[in-house]
Amino acid sequence: MSDYIIVGGGSAGCVMAARLSEDPSISVTLIEAGPRDTNFYIHLPVGFFKMTAGPLIWGYETAAGREIDGRTMVYPQARVLGGGSSINAQVFTRGCPEDYDAWALDEGCTGWSFKDVLPYFKKSEGNDTFVGDYHGNEGPLGVSFCNPHPLTRIFVQAAQQAGLPFTADFNAAHQQGTGFYQTTTKRGKRSSTAVGYLKPALGRKNLTVRTGVFVNRIVIENGHARGIEIIEHGNPSILRAEREVIVAAGAIGSPKLLMLSGIGDARHLKAKGVEVIHDLPGVGQNLQDHMDVDVLAELSGPYGIDRYKKRRWQFMAGLEYTLFGKGPIASNIVEGGAFWWGDKSEKTPDIQFHFLPGAGVEEGIGSVPGGNGCTLNSYHVRPRSRGSVTLRSSDPRDAPIIDPNAFSEPYDLERAIDGIMLSREILAQPAFRPFIRREHLPGDAVTSRESAALFARQYARSAYHPVGTCRMGTGEGAVVDPQLRVRGIEGLRVCDSSIMPRLISSNTNAATVMIGEKAADMIRNGA
Repeated sequence: MSDYIIVGGGSAGCVMAARLSEDPSISVTLIEAGPRDTNFYIHLPVGFFKMTAGPLIWGYETAAGREIDGRTMVYPQARVLGGGSSINAQVFTRGCPEDYDAWALDEGCTGWSFKDVLPYFKKSEGNDTFVGDYHGNEGPLGVSFCNPHPLTRIFVQAAQQAGLPFTADFNAAHQQGTGFYQTTTKRGKRSSTAVGYLKPALGRKNLTVRTGVFVNRIVIENGHARGIEIIEHGNPSILRAEREVIVAAGAIGSPKLLMLSGIGDARHLKAKGVEVIHDLPGVGQNLQDHMDVDVLAELSGPYGIDRYKKRRWQFMAGLEYTLFGKGPIASNIVEGGAFWWGDKSEKTPDIQFHFLPGAGVEEGIGSVPGGNGCTLNSYHVRPRSRGSVTLRSSDPRDAPIIDPNAFSEPYDLERAIDGIMLSREILAQPAFRPFIRREHLPGDAVTSRESAALFARQYARSAYHPVGTCRMGTGEGAVVDPQLRVRGIEGLRVCDSSIMPRLISSNTNAATVMIGEKAADMIRNGA
């Protein structure tokens, strides 16, 4: 028996396991369904392009989307120690201070304003460049700048020519502008929470880490979470928790586990043959995600990273990395970007851009004729559309039904169009003229906002930032309170990206790490 059982060894789970086990008087068990993070590509910053398919993800697909021409989307969710921090593109952004203030003021999440969460961001961060009011440089999560590819520098110049000011730091008081992303890398390697937080803690006698263990359900007795039922080597058994069960399985896995344990909308659970323990209709609702739309251009020569698809260039890159720890292998590829407005009435930028000096880098995105291309993707950072995660059946082995409900709010589609138009404008600037032969996608087919809307419906995809399915708050539909305790069940918390009441205005991993830090602090302080 352990004092605390943490289900899910992802970004937040690794943080909490490391922080809670700092107290030698308590015992912690961390359970992860996937393997340890031994895959070679995990630790190479460039290796993220290998991670959006393969054995280290759950292999999910979404339900067919009504507003995206009935398409399904690949939905990579990590199944490995370190979770999303082990497979993502390592872009380090926090969102706007206003995002967290809205959690506190509009969603009833007392204690989660930007002033409240900033100390946890700083505590987590080991930044090798910035320090001061907005940054920490002694935290476990390594943060650094890559040496940008020459074409990424051209992008930043072109964005300035399009009217976006240069910004040196997207993680300070204001986001707007264009510049180079900070990344969760350290000395040329990925800095996941498995590496930065968990690895230094593995020698502690009070911490047990078990990988390759599938959790069937949470064991609830008389309204109190007492442990979990696991499957290991094909056999079920019960692990008991003296104090709490902490669910950190992510925005898809956490609501699925709660529902399989009888916590959720009673009508839905009964329809799927699950015994209802606690009627909590908000479980699995409020799914939010960023919807990416990619604009691709064909380059006029081998100016980007596509040349590294050839073996002789791969050999040169490998040699440079082996000898100096630098070069394309030390890059996360997504080195530059921007935040800007589509809707000028918004107080803060509502569109985020990522530039990649290559084409066909991620799963499901094709290359360009001639083989040399670049990609500029964009998404609306504060979507109004809401989706859901529901059970397919009562069998824990079945994938849940994931329905992001993309573009169900017409406002979101309008913002996607803004992103497409501004992406095309940036790629058409003088800085890019010597390097770009032609626009490949959307190309000549898009001549108006109406045709851009058709393109968005046909090509939009998830940016892999699902949140909100175990929403924190005090009102109707809230699943956890501001202390992340599941409403109506003792000894049970959810501590991961699923608790975000609203999606933040950027990539989500840094915020998930912050949630793990704050949750561990609350638990240790008896909240």
